Amino acid sequence: MLSQEKLARINTLAKKAKAEGLSNEEKEEQQVLREEYLKNVRKSFKNQFKGMTIVDPNGDDVTPQKIKDLQSKK
Repeated sequence: MLSQEKLARINTLAKKAKAEGLSNEEKEEQQVLREEYLKNVRKSFKNQFKGMTIVDPNGDDVTPQKIKDLQSKK
């Protein structure tokens, strides 16, 4: 998870971009922070899938093979 300081900086840069624009250095910093944020979101989402099991109304496990493959990589 990203630190509160980095999240605050992302928000500060976004507000400044809307209000007055960013310098080239700030644009680069914003891009790096966004990439780091998205990496963390994707990792979290993937971890949620690893713990998922899908069961149909008959009680049969119908978890897609892709998810089973992810779970077996633990």
